[in-house]
Amino acid sequence: MSVNQQTHTGPPYGQPQPGYQGYQQPAYGGQPLPGVPHSQYGAYNGPIPGYQQPVPPQGSVRAPATSGTSLSSGHLGYSPFGQGDVQNGIPASTAPMQRPPASQPFLPGSAPVPVSQTSMFQQYGPPPASVQQLSNHMAGMTIGSTSTSAPPPAGLGYGAPRPPTMPGPPLPVQTAAGPPTSQPHHVSSPPPPPSTLSGPHPGPPMSGLRGPPPPTHPPQPGYQMQQNGSFEQVRGPQPNYGGAYPGTPNYGSQPGPPPPPKRLDPDSIPSPIQVIEDDRSNRGSEPFVTGVRGQVPPLVTTNFLVKDQGNASPRYIRCTSYNIPCTSDMAKQSQVPLAAVIKPLATLPPDETLPYLVDHGESGPVRCNRCKAYMCPFMQFIEGGRRFQCCFCSCVTEVPSHYFQHLDHTGKRVDFYDRPELSLGSYEFLATVDYCKNNKFPSPPAFIFMIDVSYNAVKSGLVRLICEELKSLLDYLPREGNVEESAIRVGFVTYNKVLHFYNVKSSLAQPQMMVVSDVADMFVPLLDGFLVNVNESRTVIISLLDQIPEMFADTRETETVFGPVIQAGLEALKAAECAGKLFIFHTSLPIAEAPGKLKNRDDKKLINTDKEKTLFQPQTSFYNNLAKDCVAQGCCVDLFLFPNQYLDVATLGIVTYQTGGSIYKYAYFQLETDQDRFLNDLRRDVQKEVGFDAVMRVRTSTGIRATDFFGAFYMSNTTDVEMAGLDCDKTITVEFKHDDKLSEDSGALLQCALLYTSCAGQRRLRIHNLSLNCCTQLADLYRNCETDTLINYLAKYAYRGVLNSPVKTVRDALINQCAQILACYRKNCASPSSAGQLILPECMKLLPVYLNCVLKSDVLQPGPEVTTDDRAYIRQLVTSMDVAETNVFFYPRLLPLTKADVDSDSLPAAIRNSEERLSKGDIYLLENGLNIFVWVGVNVQQGLIQNLFGVSSFSQISSALNTLPVLENPFSKKVRSIIDMLQVQRSRYMKLIIVKQEDKLEMLFKQFLVEDKSLTGGASYVDFLCHMHKEIRQLLS
Repeated sequence: MSVNQQTHTGPPYGQPQPGYQGYQQPAYGGQPLPGVPHSQYGAYNGPIPGYQQPVPPQGSVRAPATSGTSLSSGHLGYSPFGQGDVQNGIPASTAPMQRPPASQPFLPGSAPVPVSQTSMFQQYGPPPASVQQLSNHMAGMTIGSTSTSAPPPAGLGYGAPRPPTMPGPPLPVQTAAGPPTSQPHHVSSPPPPPSTLSGPHPGPPMSGLRGPPPPTHPPQPGYQMQQNGSFEQVRGPQPNYGGAYPGTPNYGSQPGPPPPPKRLDPDSIPSPIQVIEDDRSNRGSEPFVTGVRGQVPPLVTTNFLVKDQGNASPRYIRCTSYNIPCTSDMAKQSQVPLAAVIKPLATLPPDETLPYLVDHGESGPVRCNRCKAYMCPFMQFIEGGRRFQCCFCSCVTEVPSHYFQHLDHTGKRVDFYDRPELSLGSYEFLATVDYCKNNKFPSPPAFIFMIDVSYNAVKSGLVRLICEELKSLLDYLPREGNVEESAIRVGFVTYNKVLHFYNVKSSLAQPQMMVVSDVADMFVPLLDGFLVNVNESRTVIISLLDQIPEMFADTRETETVFGPVIQAGLEALKAAECAGKLFIFHTSLPIAEAPGKLKNRDDKKLINTDKEKTLFQPQTSFYNNLAKDCVAQGCCVDLFLFPNQYLDVATLGIVTYQTGGSIYKYAYFQLETDQDRFLNDLRRDVQKEVGFDAVMRVRTSTGIRATDFFGAFYMSNTTDVEMAGLDCDKTITVEFKHDDKLSEDSGALLQCALLYTSCAGQRRLRIHNLSLNCCTQLADLYRNCETDTLINYLAKYAYRGVLNSPVKTVRDALINQCAQILACYRKNCASPSSAGQLILPECMKLLPVYLNCVLKSDVLQPGPEVTTDDRAYIRQLVTSMDVAETNVFFYPRLLPLTKADVDSDSLPAAIRNSEERLSKGDIYLLENGLNIFVWVGVNVQQGLIQNLFGVSSFSQISSALNTLPVLENPFSKKVRSIIDMLQVQRSRYMKLIIVKQEDKLEMLFKQFLVEDKSLTGGASYVDFLCHMHKEIRQLLS
């Protein structure tokens, strides 16, 4: 039934729809309007008060714009934080903070500080008059006062050792809870001359002083200002930085001298943990309401509720900046990439409403005549509602008669709240036959399970494990809404050097096997009985899964094919005229004579040479051509790999990558240790929401356009992203460039439209809209950036770069781009101050630490134990990751388990990723989205060891454990519940690794402590910050 006759009550999504029951909750609090029946679409039954007024919701304004970090070598023992200054961007507290008694000894010449003063610590006060003088003799990160266009920067006290007790407010960077994120990773460029950056002189202990600035005092004797803004020392021991990366092989030809004993205090540089914690406490309690243009959402590490009021939820789209430059010149000057990370089918938490499905009948969705953009909240209705002006291209289009509605006194349609496409940022349209292949509606998709039955697969117990699991898993195929059974049909193939197809037609008493040995010319030997309904053919399928392990139990065949396996699946889907997914379980390099045959080309000697890039490229074009055919048919390939040696993931993964599929890798697979992880991954992979035969296009308003795309997909032209399958975990990252000027008044708009076939065979369009602000002042750009999204983009950009450029070139380009971003800020947004000061924008103060993690990653700086396959695997994984996944992958979450409160549901407060934060008497958990490490210190109390591991001493703990024993005590229950909670949050099942302090596995664990110097020569956070500072100074001079 179409919308036409229903003008008074709104369109048919007022009536029950299959799969969309259960959304009665009026999520927007609107009261039902008189005379309008209460529909399932309850949220729209009333206007949302205050929707039109663009007032940002309270509590969602970002902290002030800059963090000043001084790397000058002045000499001062306390940190002068005035009322206008924010320590490390800790948001203004509303309670007065008690200052600790200032009874520490001060340096000669420094004025005493009044004792026990309380002060309201406000975000935007006037900076102290003497900021400039103070920075000249101060070892701390100080505030550079800002120009009028930006609020004052937040200062960071540098160089004072941590006091033993802390009666007052936290230190400049106090560790606090929150899941940050990473993986071991590394940096190259020549070492600075030894004394460019002088380290701060340690002052007396300080207890994070806050309050009015202390009285200014005359410059101290003995320091003479040098031209480069650092200070020459006349008396007293002043430690220098030997090269910024002491002893690093990758930096130039000369290793630096050994590091000095005194160095920058890690507590005084920006802390990811603190930033995450602050965002949680400031923005975790209020819902994020999307009614305002250009609002920066809470961080991915913050738990928050989203209320869609016209812009897509940040769960679907996140941007590198929510305020983009009006001109391309300004964008080039800042070097901040303008990109959006889009996750079109993202899973929403249970308390948020799924996108509504809108059915406009045979006429299909209303669109702009010129640019074909879909109807959305930003379209402007004119001439009493008879026409609308497109918000993307400004073309005027007639409103179809069935869609006409009168306008109210504000120019809004009176059915505004009844139509998702007029009032929401995200919604779906039911597609008409015009949106389908060959102009006919699609059949439901099929799943084909293709099992390697070569010697390795059978011997390891893998074949039996897969067959056993499939018996129960087939009851959990994805299905739409509340329907009884899945519409998806299934088929089975086994293979080694030849392929075996199985007829499992419901009328058969036993399954029938057909062998195709001519792998050079692949065909499917049966049509009827290959793809079947699970319920109809259940007994035949169960019989087959029982027989497969027995049939191949005595196999001696070690060689496998791979190309023909994909060809067989593709041909089967073509014959059935449907889209679908191949689940391929494969163990070895395909060296048998067949199309797509590969040779072992692994060569560690190529690392750090110009030929290293060939290791990431496929060794034959066969799989690229096969991928293209798969995409055309809607044949998505998911690959489960079980290698005992080199397998060439870079080549085998091509089809998976270009069809939108997923790769899972279990090296040296052993039943007892890897079974859980594999089965959990398989279950989730089979059950998760997938759209088939998908095409995505991103439209933008005049002035910018999408120019570059990153992710697992295929592109046959410059605008359409094609995916045989797109699941709820995959993201597509889109970069935008200017092609004209933008205006501050109208802002910029994005519309992502995804056309796909649902698991029930329904053709749909999912639409996400987002409006961004535009600015003429650089300070506005830097105030509205999102570092987590920026790092997600930069990592993907770099990981693509290694396909065509030497790794060193890619690393240097990353460092250079980030130095330019920060130098542009320093030059244009921060007020003049000594060159010895490093000043970082408030919302980018974690850029150096996160960038260093990307540089130290296995793809860009591999350790000796990292295989070529590992690097190719990680490269493909990261390319499709969302922002939350890259966040924890590059900067892992480290939790002190011994500090966990066994009586509450909360996680213990996270700590920073550095060995000096670990205590020998504690147990810690580190997770990065792929692995969970439990690190046990040598001095952990015997009782804790007994409670967690069920053994009586440290020496008895087995490093071979891959699950914790189930013990009936509060500590064991708490730790296991934390692990379960983390597993649920991640898209893959993480492998549990027990690490005992001083054990051989500890070397692996230490790679993930990303703030420390890595064994492969990657810089520590402190050294990298100094290196970035030097790069910025070179750009500014």
